[in-house]
Amino acid sequence: MQIVIIGSGNVAYHLAKAFVLKNIPLAQIFGRNTENLKKISEELHVPYSTEHLEDADLYIICVSDQSVESVSQMITKKNCLVAHTSGSLSKEILIGGYRKASFYPLQTFSKSKNLEYEKIPFFIETETEEDKKLLFDIASQVSKNVMESSHEKRKYIHLTAVFACNFVNHLFSKAKEISDSQEIPFDYFLPLIDETVQKIHEIDPKSAQTGPAVRNDVRVLEMHEQLLKDESLAIYKTMNHSIKKMYEL
Repeated sequence: MQIVIIGSGNVAYHLAKAFVLKNIPLAQIFGRNTENLKKISEELHVPYSTEHLEDADLYIICVSDQSVESVSQMITKKNCLVAHTSGSLSKEILIGGYRKASFYPLQTFSKSKNLEYEKIPFFIETETEEDKKLLFDIASQVSKNVMESSHEKRKYIHLTAVFACNFVNHLFSKAKEISDSQEIPFDYFLPLIDETVQKIHEIDPKSAQTGPAVRNDVRVLEMHEQLLKDESLAIYKTMNHSIKKMYEL
């Protein structure tokens, strides 16, 4: 089977790396960023191109959601399978006479961060049972967690991921702004962050909640509000309101 990965960003890099580590052959990595593609090619020893798209049985599109539709139209081969890696788009966003699918890895990807690929969940959606088996077989070589998912369910998976990852990371950034403003090394907070994350491996997040809002400690909440202003104050009030509402305080 000839497989081509389209893209030169974080998802394309990690998916290509995962395939190479599991001896899943790649015919090509195709994209428009020559510098990124060259680095990926040199590290993984996979051919790349910014001009000629190789003939393949399976194309996996790893580009931004805004680009998936236009990139999909570059694939003119009829008898092939094309899958995108988006968590929010339907497989019908793909424009072409080929078979369509979704191949969604649930993870946050950064090129500088090594990942344990076998722990990454993959969510598969296809048009046929044959294609489902094909993508399950490929994903199962990479990961121990592979399941079928409709577009409707995948939208909620992606939404959950935004709350659990993107929003949380933004709060880390806001926390670092506060610690930086007081010249407190942010590294001092890493054990707290690590314990918070590790705890929900063993305890339901709702049961693990601590802090002044769940205690309804009005004195501390008011003191904190006096230290904040503008956007940070609005975030603080919104989060505490949500916590109080969840615990009916």
